[in-house]
Amino acid sequence: MRLDRKQLAREHSADRIRDRLQRDSRPDYLADFIYGAIDGTVTTFAVVSGVAGANLSPNVIIILGFANLIGDGFSMAASNYLGTRTDAQLHERAKAREAAEIDVYPEGEREEIRQIFAAKGFTGEQLDLAVQTITSDKQRWIDTMLTEEMGLSLTKRSPLRAASATMSAFLLVGLIPLTPFVIGWLGATQVGTAYLQSALMTAIAFFVVGAIKSRFVEQKWYWSGFETLLIGGAAATLAYLVGMALGHVT
Repeated sequence: MRLDRKQLAREHSADRIRDRLQRDSRPDYLADFIYGAIDGTVTTFAVVSGVAGANLSPNVIIILGFANLIGDGFSMAASNYLGTRTDAQLHERAKAREAAEIDVYPEGEREEIRQIFAAKGFTGEQLDLAVQTITSDKQRWIDTMLTEEMGLSLTKRSPLRAASATMSAFLLVGLIPLTPFVIGWLGATQVGTAYLQSALMTAIAFFVVGAIKSRFVEQKWYWSGFETLLIGGAAATLAYLVGMALGHVT
């Protein structure tokens, strides 16, 4: 990885560092939005492909597509809500336990702080000063134990906001594969034409969402976009083949 020294110098000015640290301490829900968008696009287009493969009417595609949007979108949002809420509850439990241990046996907790910072290379007076500084403030003491001993983040994420980000992305982006069929239903467009339009729009959505996802992973934006497009296309292809194989059942 090649880094620009001048760019790094600008990014590491005192003001930039302060702003970045303050920003990083705030909860971020963009990841919830991105993964909701990916799941909404993949599952909805898979439904569309399966019904189109079975050569069913546009009405069936619209009904099943919207049923998937609402049902699966709510399910994913609810799962995210419960998972985020559970993380918050575990964090509060750990925080309460650390506070109680400091109250009951501060000598032992102070020794833990000493060993944690000794492992980081602090020795002698520097180590004594670090231990004294941290343990002189109870909240700082608790926060240090949470991050250093238990590996927990101090950033608190709202379960409701996380779920809302997931649900809104699922609905907004997941609606893309259905749009041509809704327009076709209003204008009597043929299913085949609507499906081709849906496939093109969905492919673009796959790539764009995947490219945005690259922000959260160590991957080039175009490879991330192509990967998401490939996975979504594979899911759609399988659904289409299943629809073709079982189309005679109807």
